[in-house]
Amino acid sequence: MTDAARDEEFTVDVLAERAGMTVRNVRAYSTRGLIDPPRLEGRTGYYTQKHLQRLVLIRTLLGRGFTLAAVEDAILKSPSTASHVALDLLNIFEVDDAQDPTEVISRAELASLSNVSPDHKLIDQMIELGLLEHVDDQTVRMLNPSVVRQGAASVALGLSPDSVVDIVPHMREHLEQISDRFVHHVSRDVAQPFLDAGLPQEEWPTVFERIDQLIPIASQVVVAMFRSVLREAIEVEIGHKLEELAAEGDQPSP
Repeated sequence: MTDAARDEEFTVDVLAERAGMTVRNVRAYSTRGLIDPPRLEGRTGYYTQKHLQRLVLIRTLLGRGFTLAAVEDAILKSPSTASHVALDLLNIFEVDDAQDPTEVISRAELASLSNVSPDHKLIDQMIELGLLEHVDDQTVRMLNPSVVRQGAASVALGLSPDSVVDIVPHMREHLEQISDRFVHHVSRDVAQPFLDAGLPQEEWPTVFERIDQLIPIASQVVVAMFRSVLREAIEVEIGHKLEELAAEGDQPSP
Protein backbone atom coordinates (compact mmCIF):
# COMPACT_ATOMS: atom_id res chain seq x y z
CA MET A 1 0.00 0.00 0.00
CA THR A 2 1.39 3.43 -0.93
CA ASP A 3 1.86 6.20 1.65
CA ALA A 4 -0.84 8.23 -0.12
CA ALA A 5 -3.37 5.40 0.17
CA ARG A 6 -2.40 4.80 3.79
CA ASP A 7 -2.92 8.46 4.66
CA GLU A 8 -6.18 8.84 2.73
CA GLU A 9 -9.20 9.80 4.80
CA PHE A 10 -12.87 9.55 3.88
CA THR A 11 -16.32 10.10 5.34
CA VAL A 12 -18.59 7.40 6.70
CA ASP A 13 -20.57 7.33 3.44
CA VAL A 14 -17.46 6.61 1.39
CA LEU A 15 -16.23 4.11 3.99
CA ALA A 16 -19.52 2.20 3.86
CA GLU A 17 -19.50 2.14 0.06
CA ARG A 18 -15.93 0.81 -0.12
CA ALA A 19 -16.62 -1.78 2.56
CA GLY A 20 -19.76 -2.97 0.79
CA MET A 21 -22.12 -2.32 3.66
CA THR A 22 -24.60 0.27 4.89
CA VAL A 23 -23.74 3.37 6.91
CA ARG A 24 -26.05 2.01 9.59
CA ASN A 25 -23.93 -1.13 9.91
CA VAL A 26 -20.73 0.91 10.05
CA ARG A 27 -22.12 2.97 12.92
CA ALA A 28 -23.34 -0.18 14.67
CA TYR A 29 -19.90 -1.79 14.48
CA SER A 30 -18.35 1.41 15.72
CA THR A 31 -20.73 1.47 18.69
CA ARG A 32 -19.75 -2.11 19.53
CA GLY A 33 -16.08 -1.13 19.50
CA LEU A 34 -15.21 -3.21 16.44
CA ILE A 35 -13.61 -0.23 14.72
CA ASP A 36 -11.76 2.69 16.28
CA PRO A 37 -13.48 6.08 16.52
CA PRO A 38 -12.88 8.36 13.51
CA ARG A 39 -10.88 11.56 13.57
CA LEU A 40 -13.36 14.37 14.13
CA GLU A 41 -13.44 17.76 12.47
CA GLY A 42 -16.42 19.53 13.94
CA ARG A 43 -19.27 17.06 13.52
CA THR A 44 -17.69 15.16 10.62
CA GLY A 45 -15.77 11.96 11.21
CA TYR A 46 -12.89 10.92 8.95
CA TYR A 47 -11.89 7.29 8.51
CA THR A 48 -8.77 5.63 7.12
CA GLN A 49 -7.66 2.44 5.39
CA LYS A 50 -7.30 0.89 8.84
CA HIS A 51 -11.03 1.27 9.43
CA LEU A 52 -11.80 -0.07 5.96
CA GLN A 53 -9.55 -3.07 6.49
CA ARG A 54 -11.30 -3.94 9.73
CA LEU A 55 -14.76 -3.65 8.14
CA VAL A 56 -13.72 -5.87 5.22
CA LEU A 57 -12.53 -8.45 7.73
CA ILE A 58 -15.87 -8.28 9.59
CA ARG A 59 -17.84 -8.61 6.34
CA THR A 60 -15.67 -11.53 5.18
CA LEU A 61 -16.02 -13.44 8.46
CA LEU A 62 -19.78 -12.89 8.55
CA GLY A 63 -20.01 -13.99 4.93
CA ARG A 64 -18.25 -17.23 5.82
CA GLY A 65 -20.81 -18.13 8.45
CA PHE A 66 -19.33 -16.72 11.65
CA THR A 67 -21.81 -15.12 14.03
CA LEU A 68 -21.41 -11.47 14.94
CA ALA A 69 -20.73 -12.51 18.53
CA ALA A 70 -17.89 -14.79 17.41
CA VAL A 71 -16.46 -12.08 15.15
CA GLU A 72 -16.66 -9.54 17.96
CA ASP A 73 -14.93 -11.90 20.38
CA ALA A 74 -12.13 -12.69 17.93
CA ILE A 75 -11.50 -9.08 16.92
CA LEU A 76 -11.57 -7.59 20.41
CA LYS A 77 -9.11 -10.22 21.64
CA SER A 78 -6.70 -9.69 18.74
CA PRO A 79 -4.09 -6.95 18.43
CA SER A 80 -5.17 -3.94 16.39
CA THR A 81 -2.56 -4.77 13.73
CA ALA A 82 -4.01 -8.21 13.06
CA SER A 83 -6.82 -7.35 10.61
CA HIS A 84 -4.79 -7.56 7.44
CA VAL A 85 -3.07 -10.70 8.72
CA ALA A 86 -6.42 -12.40 9.32
CA LEU A 87 -7.56 -11.44 5.81
CA ASP A 88 -4.34 -12.82 4.35
CA LEU A 89 -4.89 -16.01 6.31
CA LEU A 90 -8.42 -16.33 4.92
CA ASN A 91 -7.42 -15.47 1.37
CA ILE A 92 -4.43 -17.81 1.24
CA PHE A 93 -6.83 -20.75 1.16
CA GLU A 94 -8.26 -19.41 -2.11
CA VAL A 95 -6.42 -21.20 -4.93
CA ASP A 96 -5.16 -18.77 -7.54
CA ASP A 97 -6.62 -19.49 -10.97
CA ALA A 98 -4.29 -17.08 -12.71
CA GLN A 99 -2.60 -20.00 -14.49
CA ASP A 100 -5.88 -20.89 -16.22
CA PRO A 101 -7.68 -17.63 -17.10
CA THR A 102 -11.07 -17.57 -18.73
CA GLU A 103 -11.03 -17.74 -22.51
CA VAL A 104 -13.58 -16.79 -25.18
CA ILE A 105 -14.04 -19.33 -27.96
CA SER A 106 -16.50 -19.72 -30.79
CA ARG A 107 -19.09 -22.46 -30.60
CA ALA A 108 -17.83 -23.77 -33.94
CA GLU A 109 -14.24 -24.06 -32.71
CA LEU A 110 -15.27 -25.77 -29.46
CA ALA A 111 -17.49 -28.15 -31.42
CA SER A 112 -14.59 -29.01 -33.71
CA LEU A 113 -12.41 -29.83 -30.68
CA SER A 114 -15.12 -32.29 -29.57
CA ASN A 115 -15.79 -33.56 -33.09
CA VAL A 116 -19.50 -32.72 -32.76
CA SER A 117 -21.76 -30.32 -34.65
CA PRO A 118 -21.88 -26.65 -33.52
CA ASP A 119 -25.51 -27.05 -32.48
CA HIS A 120 -24.84 -30.17 -30.40
CA LYS A 121 -26.41 -30.14 -26.93
CA LEU A 122 -22.98 -30.75 -25.33
CA ILE A 123 -22.15 -27.04 -25.41
CA ASP A 124 -25.37 -26.05 -23.66
CA GLN A 125 -24.86 -28.87 -21.15
CA MET A 126 -21.40 -27.49 -20.35
CA ILE A 127 -23.01 -24.10 -19.74
CA GLU A 128 -25.43 -25.73 -17.29
CA LEU A 129 -22.48 -27.40 -15.52
CA GLY A 130 -20.81 -24.01 -15.03
CA LEU A 131 -17.88 -24.83 -17.29
CA LEU A 132 -18.93 -22.38 -20.01
CA GLU A 133 -20.64 -18.99 -20.00
CA HIS A 134 -22.85 -17.74 -22.83
CA VAL A 135 -21.44 -14.65 -24.56
CA ASP A 136 -23.61 -14.45 -27.66
CA ASP A 137 -25.12 -16.77 -30.26
CA GLN A 138 -21.72 -17.49 -31.75
CA THR A 139 -19.33 -17.52 -28.78
CA VAL A 140 -18.95 -18.82 -25.24
CA ARG A 141 -16.46 -18.14 -22.46
CA MET A 142 -14.54 -21.09 -21.01
CA LEU A 143 -14.55 -20.53 -17.24
CA ASN A 144 -12.10 -23.38 -16.74
CA PRO A 145 -10.35 -23.85 -20.09
CA SER A 146 -8.24 -26.83 -19.01
CA VAL A 147 -11.28 -28.84 -17.94
CA VAL A 148 -13.30 -27.85 -21.02
CA ARG A 149 -10.51 -28.71 -23.45
CA GLN A 150 -9.85 -32.07 -21.80
CA GLY A 151 -13.56 -32.84 -21.83
CA ALA A 152 -13.74 -31.95 -25.52
CA ALA A 153 -10.72 -34.14 -26.23
CA SER A 154 -12.37 -37.04 -24.39
CA VAL A 155 -15.45 -36.76 -26.61
CA ALA A 156 -13.28 -36.54 -29.73
CA LEU A 157 -11.52 -39.76 -28.63
CA GLY A 158 -14.80 -41.64 -28.40
CA LEU A 159 -16.27 -40.97 -24.96
CA SER A 160 -19.91 -40.04 -25.45
CA PRO A 161 -20.97 -36.46 -24.59
CA ASP A 162 -23.50 -37.86 -22.12
CA SER A 163 -20.70 -39.71 -20.33
CA VAL A 164 -18.63 -36.53 -19.98
CA VAL A 165 -21.64 -34.63 -18.69
CA ASP A 166 -22.31 -37.43 -16.19
CA ILE A 167 -18.71 -37.62 -14.92
CA VAL A 168 -18.11 -33.91 -14.23
CA PRO A 169 -20.63 -33.44 -11.38
CA HIS A 170 -19.41 -36.62 -9.66
CA MET A 171 -15.79 -35.46 -9.85
CA ARG A 172 -16.73 -32.02 -8.56
CA GLU A 173 -18.74 -33.45 -5.65
CA HIS A 174 -15.95 -35.72 -4.45
CA LEU A 175 -13.24 -33.12 -4.98
CA GLU A 176 -15.26 -30.61 -2.96
CA GLN A 177 -15.41 -33.14 -0.12
CA ILE A 178 -11.66 -33.71 -0.32
CA SER A 179 -10.98 -29.97 -0.43
CA ASP A 180 -13.25 -29.27 2.54
CA ARG A 181 -11.54 -31.97 4.59
CA PHE A 182 -8.08 -30.69 3.64
CA VAL A 183 -8.92 -27.07 4.52
CA HIS A 184 -10.47 -28.20 7.81
CA HIS A 185 -7.31 -30.02 8.89
CA VAL A 186 -4.93 -27.27 7.77
CA SER A 187 -7.06 -24.71 9.57
CA ARG A 188 -7.14 -26.82 12.74
CA ASP A 189 -3.49 -27.89 12.76
CA VAL A 190 -1.71 -24.84 11.34
CA ALA A 191 -3.93 -21.76 11.41
CA GLN A 192 -5.82 -22.23 14.68
CA PRO A 193 -2.74 -22.47 16.96
CA PHE A 194 -1.52 -19.25 15.34
CA LEU A 195 -4.87 -17.56 15.99
CA ASP A 196 -5.03 -18.91 19.55
CA ALA A 197 -1.60 -17.46 20.25
CA GLY A 198 -2.88 -13.99 19.34
CA LEU A 199 -1.35 -13.85 15.81
CA PRO A 200 2.26 -13.25 16.98
CA GLN A 201 3.95 -11.12 14.36
CA GLU A 202 7.17 -13.15 14.31
CA GLU A 203 5.24 -16.26 13.22
CA TRP A 204 3.33 -14.67 10.30
CA PRO A 205 5.84 -15.56 7.55
CA THR A 206 6.20 -19.16 8.76
CA VAL A 207 2.46 -19.82 8.97
CA PHE A 208 1.71 -18.28 5.57
CA GLU A 209 4.58 -20.19 3.96
CA ARG A 210 3.42 -23.51 5.42
CA ILE A 211 -0.15 -23.07 4.17
CA ASP A 212 1.04 -21.84 0.78
CA GLN A 213 3.23 -24.94 0.40
CA LEU A 214 0.55 -27.36 1.59
CA ILE A 215 -1.88 -26.38 -1.19
CA PRO A 216 0.22 -27.69 -4.13
CA ILE A 217 1.18 -30.75 -2.06
CA ALA A 218 -2.52 -31.59 -1.66
CA SER A 219 -3.05 -31.17 -5.43
CA GLN A 220 -0.16 -33.50 -6.22
CA VAL A 221 -1.42 -36.14 -3.78
CA VAL A 222 -4.91 -36.04 -5.32
CA VAL A 223 -3.50 -36.54 -8.83
CA ALA A 224 -1.16 -39.35 -7.72
CA MET A 225 -3.90 -41.19 -5.81
CA PHE A 226 -6.36 -40.77 -8.69
CA ARG A 227 -3.88 -42.35 -11.10
CA SER A 228 -3.41 -45.29 -8.75
CA VAL A 229 -7.15 -45.79 -8.18
CA LEU A 230 -7.85 -45.34 -11.90
CA ARG A 231 -5.29 -48.02 -12.76
CA GLU A 232 -6.94 -50.42 -10.31
CA ALA A 233 -10.40 -49.66 -11.76
CA ILE A 234 -9.13 -50.32 -15.29
CA GLU A 235 -7.64 -53.66 -14.22
CA VAL A 236 -10.90 -54.69 -12.55
CA GLU A 237 -12.94 -53.69 -15.61
CA ILE A 238 -10.61 -55.61 -17.95
CA GLY A 239 -10.95 -58.63 -15.69
CA HIS A 240 -14.74 -58.43 -15.89
CA LYS A 241 -14.63 -58.20 -19.67
CA LEU A 242 -12.32 -61.21 -19.91
CA GLU A 243 -14.64 -63.21 -17.65
CA GLU A 244 -17.61 -62.29 -19.85
CA LEU A 245 -15.74 -63.38 -22.97
CA ALA A 246 -14.74 -66.65 -21.33
CA ALA A 247 -18.34 -67.29 -20.26
CA GLU A 248 -19.57 -66.66 -23.78
CA GLY A 249 -16.96 -69.05 -25.15
CA ASP A 250 -18.08 -71.81 -22.78
CA GLN A 251 -21.69 -71.64 -23.99
CA PRO A 252 -22.65 -74.43 -26.40
CA SER A 253 -23.34 -73.46 -29.98
CA PRO A 254 -27.05 -73.49 -30.99
